Amino acid sequence: MTVSLSTSESAAGTAETDVLVIGVAQTPGGPSVVSGADGVDEALGGTLADALTALGATGELEELTKIPGGGKLPATLILAVGLGAAPDGDAPFDAEKLRRAAGTALRAVVAKKRPVQDDIELWPVTIALPARTASEAEAVTTGALLGAYSFRKYRATPAADLAVTVLTRDGNAAAVSRGEVIAKAVNLVRDLVNTSPLDLPPAALAAEAERVAGAAGITAEVLDETALAAGGYGGLVGVGQGSTRPPRLVRLAYSHPDATRTVAFVGKGITFDSGGLSLKPPKSMETMKCDMSGAAAVLAATAAVAELGLAVNVVTYMTIAENMPGGAAQRPSDVIKIYGGKTVEVLNTDAEGRLVLADGLARSAEDNPDVVVDVATLTGAATVALGGRTAGVMGSSDAVAAEVAAIMREAGEPAWAMPFPEELRKGLDSTVADLANVSADRGGGMMVGGLFLREFVPEGAAWAHLDIAGPAFNEKAAFGYTPKGGTGAAVRALIAIAAETAAGRLPGA
Repeated sequence: MTVSLSTSESAAGTAETDVLVIGVAQTPGGPSVVSGADGVDEALGGTLADALTALGATGELEELTKIPGGGKLPATLILAVGLGAAPDGDAPFDAEKLRRAAGTALRAVVAKKRPVQDDIELWPVTIALPARTASEAEAVTTGALLGAYSFRKYRATPAADLAVTVLTRDGNAAAVSRGEVIAKAVNLVRDLVNTSPLDLPPAALAAEAERVAGAAGITAEVLDETALAAGGYGGLVGVGQGSTRPPRLVRLAYSHPDATRTVAFVGKGITFDSGGLSLKPPKSMETMKCDMSGAAAVLAATAAVAELGLAVNVVTYMTIAENMPGGAAQRPSDVIKIYGGKTVEVLNTDAEGRLVLADGLARSAEDNPDVVVDVATLTGAATVALGGRTAGVMGSSDAVAAEVAAIMREAGEPAWAMPFPEELRKGLDSTVADLANVSADRGGGMMVGGLFLREFVPEGAAWAHLDIAGPAFNEKAAFGYTPKGGTGAAVRALIAIAAETAAGRLPGA
């Protein structure tokens, strides 16, 4: 399924469309149609409010109410979506509420499963939600395109293509375009995460990175298993040696002529995680195709930064391997040497993500970054602490962690800053190497993972570690603009972090 996007300044009541999406807010007097739905009530003879009330609409966020067009306006169906309480006066609507409302509406449209018809090339949907300001227009666009996402690669029957029109002011065209770029990046990650691990070994993910980089005009370098061994990337070599499908390191580079700061992104790309010889239970493997979400996120975000033309330099490392229990797999008690020389005693082969990330973090020091952000589905402990929708954020200082978490929330990605209790670091001491990859104490596993990574962060850089183990893959019912399966977590956050780095607003290390 493909989705085309356009904008229009037409009144909603005259839109030639199949489905017309309008917004409804909660008020003390009942549901109230909000700005954007110009001409709809008039076309219905002033009965829109009564119809909403009769159908039980309240305006609660993400609530859906269907009203037939009845031939009184061009639209076949009016889909009213709740926006929650309306803002005071002329204040703009909250961006995340608009994203969620638009996404909910488009999910409902796609769920109708309209069959592909030879005489209908595109299924027209018009969005008449509040889009007066640039922030509103961007939010509506992003939410709608994320909600319209459908992964059909392995389905025998294709879904109908959509033609989405956003009703907004002509001056908001750039904001709509930005929303489209962001949504495209998120949906790229969803496609990669949802792809069967059989079809996405490390070499294939690296090839996709080269394709995306080429289309975005950014440079890409790929190191294969021979180059990794020769270069001293012990984490990637060790994790990948149990698989017949060898590891890869992808380095992407985007530069801007006006940039004065550099951000390094490092993403965990375990294309399938069996746990290695420290084998996971079968049930725990079912979603482990998502263990490359971090690498996919940094790829998509880098391409989006380039397409948006942000005035920042970005250097990205995708650390890619398949963690399998083959005859050549690394063993508990093996000692490996990470890029740069530090040694690690591998006590648990299922704590492999931190090993490949360590290579990427250590290598990023050669790029002299001002800011470093690593992204990973790193620990099950993160989901125990924060649930399935919130990312954990750790950093080089409490100020950095708090600021990055705030940037993520502003971008619509739930996140919470976590501490680094120094007493937990002692659990990573090894009797034979510089450090161990796990602690004997199971407490504070999310922070222990972050403390391990801290050992390899470039000196002097502001660093944030994003543990997206919870939000990267949605096993439950779809909600808002989030489908089941791969979610594209962290992409919007990384784009926002790049913008803040360009502006020099992130605190120092």
